[in-house]
Amino acid sequence: MSGASSLDTVFAALADPTRRAILAMLLEDDMAVTDVAAPFAMSLAAISKHLGILSRAGLITQERRGRVVWCKLEPDALREASIWMQGFGQFEAVNLDAFERFLARELPDGA
Repeated sequence: MSGASSLDTVFAALADPTRRAILAMLLEDDMAVTDVAAPFAMSLAAISKHLGILSRAGLITQERRGRVVWCKLEPDALREASIWMQGFGQFEAVNLDAFERFLARELPDGA
């Protein structure tokens, strides 16, 4: 998968709040699919679909241990996305109050 395509897949996977919640749960520890599904008001099939999207994006892996499928967060999965987002870190957040005071000082009245 190319870099841009990989980023697109990761961000598409992260766009859904259910998938973000699943990733947050997996930060704690590996979990069985049934345990991942427990807090959500949706079918196991729907959760499996979300897990498939996260797997295809490389954010998690799934492994069968006996009869149970376990989900594991991939620790380096967000590295490329994080590096891409850090490129925007060079811009400081705008302090709107300070900006308004600056404008009030610099602009003539009525401008």
